[in-house]
Amino acid sequence: ATAGSGSPEDEHKAAGYRMAAKLALPSVVHIFTSQEVKAQRNPFLNDPFFRHFFGDRPEAQPQRRQGLGSGVIVSADGYILTNNNVVEAADEIEVATQDGRKYKARVVGADPDSDLAVVRVNLEKDAKLPAVVFAPAGSLRVGDVVLAIGNPFGVGQTVTHGIVSALGRTHLGINTFEDFIQTDAAINPGNSGGPLLNMAGEVIGVNSAIATAPGTGSTGQAGSIGVGFAIPSAQVKKTVEQLITKGKAVHPVIGVYLDQEYEGEGVKVRDSLPNGQDPVTANGPAAKAGLKAGDIIVALNGKPVTNPDALVVGIRALDVGDKVTLTVRRGGKDEDVTMVLEASTD
Repeated sequence: ATAGSGSPEDEHKAAGYRMAAKLALPSVVHIFTSQEVKAQRNPFLNDPFFRHFFGDRPEAQPQRRQGLGSGVIVSADGYILTNNNVVEAADEIEVATQDGRKYKARVVGADPDSDLAVVRVNLEKDAKLPAVVFAPAGSLRVGDVVLAIGNPFGVGQTVTHGIVSALGRTHLGINTFEDFIQTDAAINPGNSGGPLLNMAGEVIGVNSAIATAPGTGSTGQAGSIGVGFAIPSAQVKKTVEQLITKGKAVHPVIGVYLDQEYEGEGVKVRDSLPNGQDPVTANGPAAKAGLKAGDIIVALNGKPVTNPDALVVGIRALDVGDKVTLTVRRGGKDEDVTMVLEASTD
């Protein structure tokens, strides 16, 4: 082959990247936030001796803290998805689209437990924004090629690529509820809230966090080392719908406290709680179904559960009001019990 030429396979791959990026780029936005931060009062101003000699000094003026992140348009009428950490506590939010338009935005709903939030911009009459398409549930596999789009370090809209490194990552200490996609696509500060895409340009996740080595970024900030985490699209889509319609996320629960230290088969309901309360919540779904402290939950709707996170993820994939069947082991015997999921009151 001559220098600079590529194989048909390489050309097809490159075209695939181009097409996926072309489809998704117009739906990805930059999010700029501002928050008023009250300046700390100089402690000497409280000292009468100091004030006697130097007089009263004016209070320091409040400062504004700037932030940036990314977001993705989820509906043509102005709803935009991002991470909660991008917009929480902000008192001013500005959204900039790929074509340079800028809009003031307001938060319509946020879920700190999953680190997702939805903001809305006001559009002129009959104006529309280009919304993304979510990938079909269950279509993602380890090894799939993915693209990440965002605004890393504020340099502007950037596309990076990699693969799905792992699925179902938990125990990361990032969110209350964790079921992350791990990717080696370069994700840096400013990418938070931007989409992770498949080769069809469909959203498979929302970029949420990175593992870092201090000082790896050229700006002096911690940068990507090839380990990034995204919230899966199935969880994202469900939460977005709730944030738009209800202003909050509603999480289904069965009403038990689980033993995180248990290493046997299945998931164990705790034997007791330090405050003396029953680990099976009174009048909750599990209590109504007859679950007791020390029971072992070995399956959810016939599917084995191997750890507490797997059970929580399985329950969260369902809806309040759904009927579920748990296989419970007590005294060496397994029994199927049914219950109706209820909303968390936390």
